[in-house]
Amino acid sequence: MKKNMSSYDKLIRLIVAIVLIVLYYRGILSGTLGIVALLVALVLTITSLLSFCPLYTLLGINTCKKENK
Repeated sequence: MKKNMSSYDKLIRLIVAIVLIVLYYRGILSGTLGIVALLVALVLTITSLLSFCPLYTLLGINTCKKENK
């Protein structure tokens, strides 16, 4: 897996994941919507930690800075 996410992209994903988790545990998001929010938070966290987004690969997006060789 080649990294395709910048540090800003990873930070935004982690912030969104934290917000979704807080909304779930505060009871604002509940039921099916709450479960979906937790799953989205899990995916955002995993992709952020790996610095790789499979959807970016499919769409040809790369937010990672390219190193000059």
